[in-house]
Amino acid sequence: MRFAGLKQRITVSARRGLGRCALAGLALAALAAPAAAQSYAALPSVPSAAVVAGDARPISAWVTFCQGYAAECAVDRSEPASITLTPGIWNTIVSVNRRVNKAVRAMTDMDHLNVPDRWDMAEDGIGDCEDFQLLKRHMLAEAGLPRRAMRMTVVIDEKGEGHAVLTLITDRGDFILDNKTSTVLPWRQTGYAFIKRESQDAIGWVSLGRTPSPTMTANR
Repeated sequence: MRFAGLKQRITVSARRGLGRCALAGLALAALAAPAAAQSYAALPSVPSAAVVAGDARPISAWVTFCQGYAAECAVDRSEPASITLTPGIWNTIVSVNRRVNKAVRAMTDMDHLNVPDRWDMAEDGIGDCEDFQLLKRHMLAEAGLPRRAMRMTVVIDEKGEGHAVLTLITDRGDFILDNKTSTVLPWRQTGYAFIKRESQDAIGWVSLGRTPSPTMTANR
């Protein structure tokens, strides 16, 4: 995988593009309160977590992604199922979210690769919704966070369209990493309808109790 150049751009803070994923989130970003949401001391005192409602069909592009990136989809049940937040870990999460959002240029798969939906980790510095989140998870796992507690998630966004985010399952509740905003929010504060996410117990997906489920997530 060709991460060296992209990681260098993340380190030096490269320009962020505005593809459809980013454009659709401008209103959401404007409503967020970064100072309060990003302070470890201001995290919710009562944890809130999405409830799993059963098995769900995976996104087809995720299945293809797993064939080429098997380690990114593997589930190690010896890992913790939840992240124990500390000020240091929280700062790492916030930093990675912001750095990737700045370094990756947002572009739809159709505009970038002439395909409707493809999942990867933006090795060339260009990606859309899920590519941002997959790269964030890869970097956070390298920093020592358990991949099992970081689950790719499909939601319906503020425009009623499919969108991909990364759910961090923690002892302080579920938090969302998103390319639409660099504020890490508790899941209930995103305004999204949560549809399904990767399972923590097997290679597959689980329902979060909302329907209908989009067949693609990557274009917006």
